Amino acid sequence: MYKRQILMLVNLRGMRESSNMFVYPTYAFLLGMVALIVTGMYQAITQDGALLPAASLEKQPLNMAMLYIVLRAFANGCSSMTGVEAIADSVPLFEKPEAKNAIITTYWMAGILVVMLSGVTFMMMHFHVIPILEVTALSQLAEHVFGRSFVYYYIQVTTMIVLYLAANTAYNGLPVLLSIVARDGYLPRYLSSRGERLTFSNGIIVITVSAAALIVVFGGHLDHLIALYAIGVFISFTIAQCSMVVHWKREKGSGWLIRAVVNGIGAIATGLVVIIITLTKFSHGAWAVLVFIPVMVFVFKKIRSHYDDMAEQLHLPLEENVQYDDTLMVRNYVIVPISSPTRVVYESLKFAKTLSKDIIVLHIAKDEESAAKVQMKWDQWNPGMDLEIIQSPYRLTIQPLLDYVEALKKRKNPQDYITVVIPEFETRKWWHRLLHNQTGWLLHAMLVIKENVSVTTIPYHLNK
Repeated sequence: MYKRQILMLVNLRGMRESSNMFVYPTYAFLLGMVALIVTGMYQAITQDGALLPAASLEKQPLNMAMLYIVLRAFANGCSSMTGVEAIADSVPLFEKPEAKNAIITTYWMAGILVVMLSGVTFMMMHFHVIPILEVTALSQLAEHVFGRSFVYYYIQVTTMIVLYLAANTAYNGLPVLLSIVARDGYLPRYLSSRGERLTFSNGIIVITVSAAALIVVFGGHLDHLIALYAIGVFISFTIAQCSMVVHWKREKGSGWLIRAVVNGIGAIATGLVVIIITLTKFSHGAWAVLVFIPVMVFVFKKIRSHYDDMAEQLHLPLEENVQYDDTLMVRNYVIVPISSPTRVVYESLKFAKTLSKDIIVLHIAKDEESAAKVQMKWDQWNPGMDLEIIQSPYRLTIQPLLDYVEALKKRKNPQDYITVVIPEFETRKWWHRLLHNQTGWLLHAMLVIKENVSVTTIPYHLNK
């Protein structure tokens, strides 16, 4: 949980600042892995191989249990291939030409991944590294090659740091992806806006909150979380590969058939990975993705439909002119709800007089005694306006006012307006707001959803 908070704060500082912080530990880790692979390969060539137990050389029958173990190992191995999609999501952030630089970066990333994965896999098979409880295979391999030397501890520390920073991959790619989807209208538009540090700060915050929720829901179990991540990524890979097949078939440029075949093979491969991960890790959280993705697709479509409806209703033809009949008598009924005559009410009434002569000062009384006290204080002040009191037998405050507004809407002329001026004082300290203005806030929230009713809050700032 704390790791996500730290990563969020670092990424909110800006893209350059976060990149500078993460690049040096990454280089240090790659240096250690190069030293491990080169030294281990040299030892594998010049020294005798590991003494294999006789049981390991026996031929194992390929039954359902063995097939399940192989498929699960395959699914775990495929999880290490994820991360490449972050480059595709971040293409707009590359220097021009963006696409070419992103392709070059992908080649470098794929090359480094192939060298590391193949080198480590070869050495684990050559030195016969077997699973040991609470000891990673990479730790066993480093100890076999270097012993408990400085290089061993160097690899352990840099591996720990790079695993800690690996979570930053989502912060590099996902906010950009969210901004692209938001610009297309399938997510809230605020996710497409950059913050003051030129980062998609809203997306970063959404990612942090979502990650924290997943950690709480799944109890922080890595097996469950990795299953969620892997199956989601490979479903995206499959969809992208199938889309490219459709693209090449539609364009039909030079060499389109070869490209379509390559993407088709890729779609089959990633599709098989999705099926395998789903079958082998269904009880480890893969089921949640199968439910979550259709739900999110439905939500995306509803958001886009909402934006389309808004655009249709808010569209203003350029030939449309503002029409106003000067001969028509138009009134603006200004309602000022008060609890008792105060300095805040005085300032609100001054503002209300600038809007209209039809001012209705309204008090919702919970009992006759309180109504009499307010009326007496109002008469003593005598601001030159009548005070209208509504008795609320059930001691409600907001609902009687809403009913009054509805009744006024029915008896006013269609061209008339209704404005509700809410007196409100602003406290000097932020935590004081927790003690005041709750009724005004609720009243504002209930009134703004009503048609043909304007709501204005008049703040009066306190000095202490």
